[in-house]
Amino acid sequence: MTPMSGARFATTRWSLVLAAQGAPTDTARQALADLCHTYWYPLYAYVRRSGHDVADAEDLVQGFFAAFLGAGHVRGVEPGRGRFRSFLLGAFRNHLAHERERAQAQKRGGGRPVIALDVMDAERRLQLEPADSETPERAFERAFCRTLLATARHRLRDEYADRDRAEVYDALAGQLGGPGSRLPHCETAERLQISEVAVKVALHRLRCRFKEVLREEVAATLDEGADVTAELRALMAVL
Repeated sequence: MTPMSGARFATTRWSLVLAAQGAPTDTARQALADLCHTYWYPLYAYVRRSGHDVADAEDLVQGFFAAFLGAGHVRGVEPGRGRFRSFLLGAFRNHLAHERERAQAQKRGGGRPVIALDVMDAERRLQLEPADSETPERAFERAFCRTLLATARHRLRDEYADRDRAEVYDALAGQLGGPGSRLPHCETAERLQISEVAVKVALHRLRCRFKEVLREEVAATLDEGADVTAELRALMAVL
């Protein structure tokens, strides 16, 4: 299971942050750590596009999470803050400003990694993004959007795996517009040993469920009652 998938999805990103105020439980701390693990790459993309080298970017992201997971860092956060992505980027900018003011001091966290960052994979992903004239803010939004898409895909595969249908998902996942092979229906039918009509039905169901899951993932980053459709359009526009 991937971070933020399965039963934990029922908790929104905002409620995870709010639960960490005061004296959080071990469950709340783990949920917040999962949140950091899911959304570190958009922050890494932001700081790299801001001109920092790989080592500094890794240190800054680790330092931010050390502070973010520290006691009391999220105290005072109230519901009604709008988009979680806006809050996350704002908090990270504040951290960067603070780090500039204390550049000669020891890094937060004593240099010990707070969460595992796959920097080599992050650099590979950055190379696939447009670099010319892209602002750090745009890089963050693009990475945030791709993170939501990847999380939705992981959730969906977990659902199929729970029903012993992971092979069906793997055969059709390329048709969702992300990574994966895009085989002709006849080849997919042969691979799954079903008819081409059954392939088309399975693909239709997969796409419909993917839209539902993605919408749920986006809704979890917003205040209750927010316009999910508008947020989806805004996120998709950056791609």
